[in-house]
Amino acid sequence: RLDQIHRSVAALIAELQPDAIAIEELFFATNVKTAIVVAQARGVLVLATARSGVEVAEYTPLQIKKAVSGQGRASKNQVQRMVAHLLGLTEIPTPDHAADALAAALCHGHSVKMQRMTGVRR
Repeated sequence: RLDQIHRSVAALIAELQPDAIAIEELFFATNVKTAIVVAQARGVLVLATARSGVEVAEYTPLQIKKAVSGQGRASKNQVQRMVAHLLGLTEIPTPDHAADALAAALCHGHSVKMQRMTGVRR
């Protein structure tokens, strides 16, 4: 499965040629088994991105929530609604992971904009 993820991500990067890829840093408080599986997939994503030469930007869940909703402790539903609002969507993106990915992208866009305005990189 990890090889399939790597090949699929590499193909998407080659096709879409993004300037950067924003990834949420892992945060697991309870389920270590799930954390390991997600960490493996995330590692494959970072590897595919690094091999392509595309910039990887990593953000904590708190940073993403704050950038999208204005509150670092926003609920998942609040973040999903704000993603839809900020992107002018009529419905919340599904599945949940799609909304999470869009929130990370919005966070990165905000971060880049602030870097350009202030000249300060995070």
